[in-house]
Amino acid sequence: EKFLEEDGRRLFLLYVRPVINGKGNYYIESRTRNHRRTDVIIDFQGRQTVIELKIWRGNEYHLRGEEQLSEYLEYYRLEKGYMVSFNFNKKKQVGVHEVAVGDKILVEAVV
Repeated sequence: EKFLEEDGRRLFLLYVRPVINGKGNYYIESRTRNHRRTDVIIDFQGRQTVIELKIWRGNEYHLRGEEQLSEYLEYYRLEKGYMVSFNFNKKKQVGVHEVAVGDKILVEAVV
């Protein structure tokens, strides 16, 4: 059965909703003024967080995802953003690490 990014978003939001319940909001595919769409934006306790969700399709695709997230952070004037990669390779390295892209910090989680 094929796993889609939308499936990943649903799973991610199952975890996030109870955390932000009553103390914040989340927006799915929020459209920017330059007609780009972010995957998830969370407003929680006065802070805004941009999260990009990706299915692992190779390193080149992953690097484009990092650049895309960096551009969203620039648009929203944020220094730090988050990327969740759904990787179904048997030899994947799961975990969380930080990556610098220009002057932005990306916290990446591979699941």
